[in-house]
Amino acid sequence: MQAKSLLLTGGALLAATSGALASGFQIGLSGQKNIGMGGTGTGLYLDQAAQFYNPGAFAFVGYSSFQAGINMAVPRITFRPEGGGTGQETLQNKNVFPFNGYAGFKVNDKFQVGLGAYVPFGSELHYGHGWTGRYTLTDIKLTSVYVQATAAYAITPQLGIGAGLVMLAYGDVDLQRDIPLQSQNGTTAHATLSGKADHKFGYNVGIMYKPSDKLSFGASYRSAIDAHVSGGDVRVSGIPAAAASSFTATNFSATLPLPDVYSFGVGVRPNDKLTLAFDANLVRWSKYQALNFTYTGGVLGGAGVTSSSSVRNYKDAVALRLGGQYKVTSGLSVRAGGFYDFACVRDGYLTPETPDADRVGLTAGFTYEFSQRFGIDGSFLFEDFRQRSQSQADLVANGTTDRVAGTYKTTISVPGIGVYVKF
Repeated sequence: MQAKSLLLTGGALLAATSGALASGFQIGLSGQKNIGMGGTGTGLYLDQAAQFYNPGAFAFVGYSSFQAGINMAVPRITFRPEGGGTGQETLQNKNVFPFNGYAGFKVNDKFQVGLGAYVPFGSELHYGHGWTGRYTLTDIKLTSVYVQATAAYAITPQLGIGAGLVMLAYGDVDLQRDIPLQSQNGTTAHATLSGKADHKFGYNVGIMYKPSDKLSFGASYRSAIDAHVSGGDVRVSGIPAAAASSFTATNFSATLPLPDVYSFGVGVRPNDKLTLAFDANLVRWSKYQALNFTYTGGVLGGAGVTSSSSVRNYKDAVALRLGGQYKVTSGLSVRAGGFYDFACVRDGYLTPETPDADRVGLTAGFTYEFSQRFGIDGSFLFEDFRQRSQSQADLVANGTTDRVAGTYKTTISVPGIGVYVKF
């Protein structure tokens, strides 16, 4: 049996089926106000989360504050194998809780500095016992935390620039799958790959231009980060004695390229109560062409097999976002938005942990200020993925038989809440 068929496949090192707000396995839940406005934030500034969306816009925040938010992603993913098989199969879906937090400090009228933390990737999925794709994936649990230090400067009252140093501060992954072998007592063999990601650095830069109080333009760039797991643990169980010599590897290493993102945005303020925003994001997923594993301490899947590769062949993807905010009273603002996000995974390349598809998102939110210094933000996102299928003939033609043929359908609901304190 070839090692390629034994891989815990997918962009699953630091990825997730339940990634929300972006193609592939991104999660864009990095600011409660921004979520409520369809994930916009490049062409305007709403609060300290501008550090993530556009460091150039952060230059105009103009006050010091601390804010924190948490979301609960509730995915529902179903799968129907090609030809009907056992009928529709539903994941034992687990909720995940991405968080975000920012501290921003006004140094003077032109200079702003800040520190932020957010969770761009994370999931916990458990497929049902004996499901059709159990030899591709049974369980995935992962966590990642990014930290960003940001500085921004308003060159003029109309022009601001900013930059952030980004670090993958913490990454943890646990992937599991069954192996098509049975032990002497009849149990199915099982494999687990787990490990922690190395610390890696990237950057985030942006610019904002405000020709008037009613109009603003922004652009930002977030660099790619190669998430690398080295010295990860390989554990197998239920291997029959006759095949034991083919499963002796104890460690693995692998690298997942997390793509760079170009964003462009416009903010419009027709009057003092209404704010409108439009964003376009280009995510360079084409960097992700294959997922390669290297094994140490032995072999995995056959004599002499110490490495393997699984094709991905992703393509660049675009997302279009629209949002609005209306100030109902001096203390209450409401928001709504939506987006359309194009899939980055090509036909015939879907994996159980990333069944990507074109998707539509609808959002809503509010802010209530209890005083000039303290307030609460609420947000809600509903994301509907188009149903997507792949056949066994597609997998054979693409050389992707390390995954499963059938039809996926995904929806995600994400309520969220946050608080802020100005000082």
